[in-house]
Amino acid sequence: MDRDGKSQTESRRIIERTAAESDAAMMRRARDHMTGGDADENDRIEVWGTRIGRWLGLVLLVYLIWWLFDFVMRAG
Repeated sequence: MDRDGKSQTESRRIIERTAAESDAAMMRRARDHMTGGDADENDRIEVWGTRIGRWLGLVLLVYLIWWLFDFVMRAG
């Protein structure tokens, strides 16, 4: 039984560490995406255009979600 307990403890530790690492990687990917990290670093216009376009897209998404919520609440 002691061996099973140690195995379960080790398994949980590994799962928690993997979850933490994947969360960190996901946050890093999102940050790089929103800041234009995948654009050509030598072309400042492309970097700033990518940043502006992605942030405007996010603002538009938030507005559309708000509008849909408002529309549903007024209709119902």
